[in-house]
Amino acid sequence: MPGKKILMLCGEFTEEYEIFVFQQGMEAVGHTVHVICPDKKKGERIQSSLHDFEGHQTYIERFGHLIEINKTFSEVVLDDYDAVYCAGGRGPEYIRTDKRIQAMVRHFHDTQKPIFTICHGVQILVAVDGVIRGKKVAALGACEPEVILAGGTYIDVNPYEAYVDGTMVSAKGWTGLGAFMRECMKVLGTQITHS
Repeated sequence: MPGKKILMLCGEFTEEYEIFVFQQGMEAVGHTVHVICPDKKKGERIQSSLHDFEGHQTYIERFGHLIEINKTFSEVVLDDYDAVYCAGGRGPEYIRTDKRIQAMVRHFHDTQKPIFTICHGVQILVAVDGVIRGKKVAALGACEPEVILAGGTYIDVNPYEAYVDGTMVSAKGWTGLGAFMRECMKVLGTQITHS
């Protein structure tokens, strides 16, 4: 079976692990991941962030690495992709208001292609009417009210787990990337065997 093509929606200060770990893991098993950001061209870079909990009431944010965009935003042909991935961090809070990003999400929803979301990535999905209505979705706990208001059911998974509802795969945050990627691969039809 040939590898699949996944479109990753990012913005400045998207969570570094949720970009790098996902991209490298999927590429390791033969999939193609195009990392895009509104108004950025292939070869340009965005600033990522690192979020963690260190005893405060909410997460802290530090600079991550600069992330290279590997596909020009304006050249994306949605029919070329098998799935879309909404990475988390702070990027989703502003790219979700971009009508082009909303149209991309709408395409994957309407064509019933897999949608993957982690952490704050769900903010992108709730910005598009109907995408999570009737769905069970995991996300960072701070996103629970938005999930509910958009007609979804918030699932409070263990930080190291993922949740699957049909072809939508979700997780709470970067600590769940192992389980999240395993479930994404299952939805994509990727089979890994050990000998």
